Amino acid sequence: MPRSGRSSSAPALRAAPLSTLVAECSVVLSICPPAAAADVAAEVAGFGGIYVEANAISPHRMIEISERLDTVVDGSIIGPPPQADRSARLYLSGPAAAVRQVRGLFAGTRAEPVVLSERIGDASALKMAFGSYNKASHALAAVSHALAEHYGVGAALLAEAGREAGGALAKVHRLPSVAARAWRWAPEMLEAAESFAAVGLPPELATAAAAVFDRWESDKDDLDLGVAEVLRHLRRDVDD
Repeated sequence: MPRSGRSSSAPALRAAPLSTLVAECSVVLSICPPAAAADVAAEVAGFGGIYVEANAISPHRMIEISERLDTVVDGSIIGPPPQADRSARLYLSGPAAAVRQVRGLFAGTRAEPVVLSERIGDASALKMAFGSYNKASHALAAVSHALAEHYGVGAALLAEAGREAGGALAKVHRLPSVAARAWRWAPEMLEAAESFAAVGLPPELATAAAAVFDRWESDKDDLDLGVAEVLRHLRRDVDD
């Protein structure tokens, strides 16, 4: 956010290198693929403003990043891209004064700021808990549909899923979108696995979801694929 405090009513977005951002801004938000979060933080080492680490990373990695910079706020974004009829939540935790400043930047917007605590790692823990369930459910649904299609019972499985409306198994039409984003979701699931293991929980469900998403590596950002095609991409040749 610009240090000048100019009105935010209608400023145009402009691309800028990190060196310009840290020189001109008092608040920097890091929103990137999880695997790049640590590298981005390293690039802004020495930044004296508030650094909002808003990526889907484990609490442990969040704490590591917070130790590299002067003032860090832990953030997690949950929800769909904000639109006129829906909003996302930006959960915040960390030093109270810094959290208040970041919260003020988003007050009244469709990115609703929600303060959790003064502890670094709490916002990331919430993201890991929510994201692991949400994304792993799509991975499990995809594998279930791929198995059913292989045996020719896909329509029957979808009919049964429809009797439990709202679950990921009934939303087979969303799988191409999941496949297109899987390159970002796989690293997030590895972050979730690390989060589980750190508190004595089994990490295997998250690592399995990451393995499913890795099968869609070739579908990166391809939104033109159909359901049948992305299900085929999950299978590997096996001996008869």
